[in-house]
Amino acid sequence: MSRVLRKGVDRRAMAALSAGHLFTDVNQGAVAAIIPFLVSERGISLAAAGALVLASTVSSSVVQPLFGVLSDRRPLPALMPLGVLVAGLGMALVGVAPGYAAIFACTVLSGVGVAAFHPESARFANYVSGSRRARGMSLFSVGGNVGFALGPVLTTPLVLLFGLPGTLFLALPAAVMAAVLMHELPRLQGFRPEGEVPGEGGGEAPSGDRWGPFALMASVVVLRSLIYFGLVAFVASYYVRVLGTSEAWGNTALATLTGAGAAGTLVLGPLADRFGRRTVLAGSMVLLGPVLFAFTHAGPVFGMVLLALAGAAIVGTFGVTVVMGQEYLPRSIGLAAGVTMGLSIGLGGAGAPVLGYVADLYGLHATMLLISGLPLLALLLALALPEGDRV
Repeated sequence: MSRVLRKGVDRRAMAALSAGHLFTDVNQGAVAAIIPFLVSERGISLAAAGALVLASTVSSSVVQPLFGVLSDRRPLPALMPLGVLVAGLGMALVGVAPGYAAIFACTVLSGVGVAAFHPESARFANYVSGSRRARGMSLFSVGGNVGFALGPVLTTPLVLLFGLPGTLFLALPAAVMAAVLMHELPRLQGFRPEGEVPGEGGGEAPSGDRWGPFALMASVVVLRSLIYFGLVAFVASYYVRVLGTSEAWGNTALATLTGAGAAGTLVLGPLADRFGRRTVLAGSMVLLGPVLFAFTHAGPVFGMVLLALAGAAIVGTFGVTVVMGQEYLPRSIGLAAGVTMGLSIGLGGAGAPVLGYVADLYGLHATMLLISGLPLLALLLALALPEGDRV
């Protein structure tokens, strides 16, 4: 099938891909919601609960580049519906798994489904975006942001109503979404460039991969993720312990941070198409440092405003960096997506315990000051990047 040529984003195709992203990442968000019930009803230890979070992170993030390499060698669009289905089934079975080993295995299975979905779906998000790749990838990323946030919202009421077996209901949306993606596969494949698979078609081959710039950009993603996960881990406690507010204020601050991120994604993607990827990425770091430093000297109310700006600046560039990675590695866009959406983010998240150690030694205020300095390092790396736009 010949490629469908468009100047902008194909809405139907992007709607399917973004919805698939949503229903895949719902299962990542569900992990944190299920753990308290596993501790209280199954009697697992807190260490065992932490191991489940680690298993989910490693299987869903660190494994993604392997699926990216696989999809680069032989594109497998079926990984998209299959990934959604496996992610949902794995999480659905956690609540009825007979013992901890089975719970652990189901968590890993769900994470592998998440890892399988992302590189191939990001590849097609690139294809269906036409010349508006940053805008399209931002729309795709918003699906994941919303899905992760909806995980606890959907899972907690199900478990409260039906007990841990209520997780079985998570298989239903996964199955429906997998069926939708399977139905859309023939149309989605119409956007695939001819000659993508070696020996197939006669399309013009993309120019060579630029690994140096890609490594620099991936380092920016690691730092950005460290900032984000550090804030997610400690903002609520900062409001309670440093600013002296209630837990409700702390949870509201956390929701403000994450909610603004989704809005920022929709804004910064189109800006990246207009002004350049590197410009927007560097600009977000220029804004982020002073905003976070001001947050360490602000009260609870103004702090909410600053957190909203910080969330928009951090999360808003997630889609932009995926596109940059694919433009730096045009021959390996599956691997590029696996690294920028999985491995680099996972490595950043793995650094959060280090920030926790700093908080134990020197306090939360000192930790927030440290986090506010990280955008400067990310900015220096971003400014060393060449422009990756090829639109």
